[in-house]
Amino acid sequence: MTRPRPDTAPALPPVAPEVVAAAVESLTTRLRGRLDAAVAALAATPVGTADDGTYGIQCGVDARVTLTPGPSGTITTPDQARCTCLLSPRCLHRTAVLAAAPVAEAGPPAAGEPAAAPARSADRATATGPASSTALTSSTGPAPSTALTSSTGPAPSAGQVRAAADLWTAGATVLAAGVTAVGAVQRAEVLRAAHTARLAGLHRAEEAALDVVRRVRAAHDPDSPRRTGEVVAALRELLLVTHRLRAADPDPELIGGVRHPHRPDRPLRLYGVCREPVVEPGGRGGVVTRLVGDDGRWYALRDVRPGGAGRARRAGTAHVALRSFLSDHERLSRAGLVVTGAVVAPDGSLLAEPGVRATFAAGRPWTDVVPATAPAGPGQAPSPTVCTVEILAADGEGVLVRALTGDTPGPVLRLAPAHRHPALAHTANLRRLGACSGLRVRVLGRVDPERATTLRPLAVGPVSGSGAPTLALPEEWRGRADLGYDRLRDDHFPSGAAPCPPPSLLPGTAARPADPPLRHLRDLVELAVTGGRRAAAEPARTGDRDGRAAALRRGGFATGADLFAALGAVAARRSRDAFGRLAGDDQDHYAAQWLATAVYLAGTEAALGRALWQG
Repeated sequence: MTRPRPDTAPALPPVAPEVVAAAVESLTTRLRGRLDAAVAALAATPVGTADDGTYGIQCGVDARVTLTPGPSGTITTPDQARCTCLLSPRCLHRTAVLAAAPVAEAGPPAAGEPAAAPARSADRATATGPASSTALTSSTGPAPSTALTSSTGPAPSAGQVRAAADLWTAGATVLAAGVTAVGAVQRAEVLRAAHTARLAGLHRAEEAALDVVRRVRAAHDPDSPRRTGEVVAALRELLLVTHRLRAADPDPELIGGVRHPHRPDRPLRLYGVCREPVVEPGGRGGVVTRLVGDDGRWYALRDVRPGGAGRARRAGTAHVALRSFLSDHERLSRAGLVVTGAVVAPDGSLLAEPGVRATFAAGRPWTDVVPATAPAGPGQAPSPTVCTVEILAADGEGVLVRALTGDTPGPVLRLAPAHRHPALAHTANLRRLGACSGLRVRVLGRVDPERATTLRPLAVGPVSGSGAPTLALPEEWRGRADLGYDRLRDDHFPSGAAPCPPPSLLPGTAARPADPPLRHLRDLVELAVTGGRRAAAEPARTGDRDGRAAALRRGGFATGADLFAALGAVAARRSRDAFGRLAGDDQDHYAAQWLATAVYLAGTEAALGRALWQG
């Protein structure tokens, strides 16, 4: 018996990259031209599941695609995807379903594949910093082959160099076309090159390529929030790693390794911090409960399933099971937990593996639990940051605040909603906070990777002992309000709290955080990723009428100004033959110039962020 899923978005099983790439490669040129439209049509096609674990998708009167995942729940071989049409397996229906499915995670090597190298460190592209990033390429010339070498080990083999060059070419093609123009065929080429890198033992390059494909697909999803900065970071990582590998850089960090879950050698004593709604592309939604251990490390319990933002709203009070332990996310986020035999994923998620035992324990005050850590650099998963702020004024959907160190005023910052979906409470809670000038609150949030002066708050709490007006939260909330779920009410604020004036009427303070000149460089880097090479060439065509390069130079970013001008010039420079036709493609030169600009931008923004949040 087949039963349709309740959600409208296809909930397809993940598919191994090599299976998707082989399916696309088997299509004729005519069918490849129709692939993107076929994939888009699947968004409204229901997915059925059978009692034997197979998935069924009706793609036409005589075409039904059946997916039969293996024990891991993943499609790993071509014969696990079948279609009833006469052209199968080289048919459009089967290939479109495979291309629409999620890309499987990079797992441990199969039998006969190279063993993993030691896992790389957490530092990635930004570890080079702004000083060394300009060594990647000059403002007018191609990239030196030995740039950005940080340590010495065995040089990559000839096969690894070829695999890296193949993956570099695939990434450069995506960059030149622009995310908005990259379809299923181009994504399949990246997946094919990623599989080649896997066979060559280049695990970091493979992981970077799969991340690019996922980010590009998310950018095409109308229900997914626009996160251009994440696409930029993914492409920067892919091009930086493959650029160095194809130049035979002996740094062992470039090889990477397959990251495995680990078991701590002692029980974990964890304290709940907050709940964070999750809305992912493909109609998935849920909640992540954040916890902190005695050692100051962050842990998480994830509950993400099909259902979109509606499920994300409901999941805040849903049950959470960790083997025999059963509770709910709301209670757990404000209590403690002792886990024995814990299995921790590389991203800090607690896994419900055999042998895991969990018991409730007493929680701790929020101010004692959360470590005040600085944000991670671009390209890394940022840890939540804690600061005390004073409300200044409402600013659209956000709130202008002044950071405080004790009673010492700091810089003006902006609190912006972590999620803008109306089913979640972030925007309404920030609007309520913005109505009380002079209110002091403690904020837990993430620094916006695209702007160091913007904080995306996840939770807020009162500030005790300052004598200034602050929040008065219910006792059962344990001193914090999860902004995605808990609704702030009038009785949570001090009586007679003054409404905020508009930013233009604030005495003695800037209306909002100053937009640094470096923003002009970020705009160009992002424009190149979304609109492709033609869009990046616009400053060269217009002669920088807006004066953005000059603004960078006046702001002290002379290297940034040079890179801004060079990227536009390289993007606009196309060689032609005597008849005016394009006479070859200098795609490598353009990709290297964009990469130099992106690495400089990431390193400089990381340095500015550290100066702001640690100073």
